[in-house]
Amino acid sequence: MTQGAQDAKWMRRALELARLSEGYTRPNPPVGAVVVKAGRRIGEGRHLRAGGAHAEVEALNACRASPRGATLYVTLEPCCTTGRTPPCTERILSEGLGRVVVGCSDPNRRHSGRGLDLLAGRGVEVVGGVCEDEAKELIAPFAKHIATGYPYVTLKLALTLDGRIADRSGASQWITGEEARAEVQKLRRRADAVLVGAGTVCADNPSLLCRIGGGENLMRVVVDAAGRTSGREQVYADAAASRTIVATTPETAETRAAQWSRHGARVWAFAPDKSGRVPLRRLLKRLGDEGFLHVVCEGGGRLAGSLADADLVDEYCLFYAPAVLGDARGVSGISGNGRLLKKMARMRFAEVRQVGADVMVRAKKA
Repeated sequence: MTQGAQDAKWMRRALELARLSEGYTRPNPPVGAVVVKAGRRIGEGRHLRAGGAHAEVEALNACRASPRGATLYVTLEPCCTTGRTPPCTERILSEGLGRVVVGCSDPNRRHSGRGLDLLAGRGVEVVGGVCEDEAKELIAPFAKHIATGYPYVTLKLALTLDGRIADRSGASQWITGEEARAEVQKLRRRADAVLVGAGTVCADNPSLLCRIGGGENLMRVVVDAAGRTSGREQVYADAAASRTIVATTPETAETRAAQWSRHGARVWAFAPDKSGRVPLRRLLKRLGDEGFLHVVCEGGGRLAGSLADADLVDEYCLFYAPAVLGDARGVSGISGNGRLLKKMARMRFAEVRQVGADVMVRAKKA
């Protein structure tokens, strides 16, 4: 096996480890690391939570043999500054590692490349850009948060082929099959928050929790400017009620806050926009200020449309069922003000694959 093939093999393992930490590390990115010596893995680890040891340190602590002269594979450039933990570059140098292979550099411009330059200047062989696309995909929410202060927004919808998310009566369970719904649970596990409108809560009374293991830190955010939800729904009354935030207006908060917060939900009040709605950009900024990196919006159509109109969606994750309602009175998936064709938002396909009987399409900003 060539050196390049070996590097890709071990970096893929580091990426697997990092993905296990998605949804747990905010406001830090998920990172995985593997230590290899003489072709054998002698240690591996991942960043488990903010304030805890970084992936490089976890991997070095787990080594079954001396890492001197070994190669460290890490999905993100090692840090070289002191934060809540010491710099990882110091530990790498003190252990005498001979080579460091990195998936991608730090997106923070103040730090980008500094860790790698420091290591190279001290005689460590540095190789960058191994499985770079996958490594950048992994930290896309962190990169956006670092650059803008806002979380990365994924809009997830389950639709018929003619773009409906519910029939004329509002019934939507279930348009897609079990396999597609299982894929949504995986998406929730990786996210920091699930965002829905009041209409979705009233119509479906969903828990919005992750049902496949993991996701213990997942927050639920309900946008309810008019006070349509009563406070008796699952998101306000279940055992995870303290992981619910309801975004509303000051006027509605005066009459609804007590019912919503009875079991621990938090109420955030925002001065309404010109349409009397919760200003979504300010809501997302506050989520970003509190360290949320990745927000998944699961509808309904009006909330999805408002996010699209405001150009706040980074990624669309659409599950299409092989079904057609053929009813203009059905509920549209994205009910916004829209644009003329020449100003239509252009995307690029990131992934298209069959999930059970349905098709998943992931598209990102071009």
